Amino acid sequence: MRFIDAYGLVALVADEPAAAEVEKLLREGDCLVVAINLAEAVDVCQRAHGLPAADIRSALEPLLLSNALALAVSDETEAWLAAELRAKHYHRKQCPVSMADCFLLAHAIAANDDLATSDPDVAVIARAEGVQVIPLPDRSGARP
Repeated sequence: MRFIDAYGLVALVADEPAAAEVEKLLREGDCLVVAINLAEAVDVCQRAHGLPAADIRSALEPLLLSNALALAVSDETEAWLAAELRAKHYHRKQCPVSMADCFLLAHAIAANDDLATSDPDVAVIARAEGVQVIPLPDRSGARP
C-alpha cells in the first residue's frame, strides 16, 4: 500500500508536475489518503488554485468511490503517534511539519506502508522513521 500526501492530490487536480506520477500510482492500485490530507488537498485546490469545489469533487470522488484511492481514517493509535512525531521532529524554521503531515506519517509508520510526497520535511522524517518514500516532483520539479 502507498499513502499519497495532500500535494499529490493537489497536483493531480491542478495538473501540476507530479500529476502524471500520481495518476500512475493510482492506476497501479493500493493507494490511500488520510482523511485530513484529503481535506487539506481540497482546501489548497480551492484557496491557492481557485478551483470550484464541485470541480474538485468531480475529480477526486470517483477515485474514492471506485477504490482507486482508499480513505484512511485516523484512530487513537495514529493520534498518539502523530503527536509524538510532531513533538520529536517539529521546528518552526528547520522542519515546520503540520499536524496533517504528522497524521500522514503516523499512518504510513503504523501500517508499514510507502509514502508518496514532494515535501522535503515529510520525506526526511519518513526516512528517519523507516518509511519508504516515493519522491514526487514539486511545482519546480525538485524531488525530496
